[in-house]
Amino acid sequence: MEISGAQALLESLKKEKVEVIFGLPGGSTLPIYDALYNEKQIKHILTRHEQAAGHAADGYARATGKVGVCMATSGPGATNLVTAIATAYMDSIPMIAITGQVGTSFLGRDSFQEVDITGITMPITKHNYLVKKASDIPKIVKEAFY
Repeated sequence: MEISGAQALLESLKKEKVEVIFGLPGGSTLPIYDALYNEKQIKHILTRHEQAAGHAADGYARATGKVGVCMATSGPGATNLVTAIATAYMDSIPMIAITGQVGTSFLGRDSFQEVDITGITMPITKHNYLVKKASDIPKIVKEAFY
């Protein structure tokens, strides 16, 4: 049975013992939020700004010793996570930031809310991925946690 990319993401996060995701929904992440709606093992904490989601994930990791996870939509939503990502990176805090992106057929075409978030965050992340196939999600999530 084939599962959606959103469901593959949530199943992969559960395997890594993720209990909380901080975030703010947007168009490119709505499939993930749809999958989260019925999810019992992962709690979503809605923030009022993507930057708050990033800093909340950082604070969660510092307070609990677990990996903090945050999520933002594509474009400006993703760039709003940059300060929190940099802060966590500089202090060696384990944090996973998940962002939306335009469809692969629209990459490099100056599409609405397209931004090279992988390029922007490359200097401030241990690992950095642009997922182009849903089937790659489990492998990428596992690698991102180690």
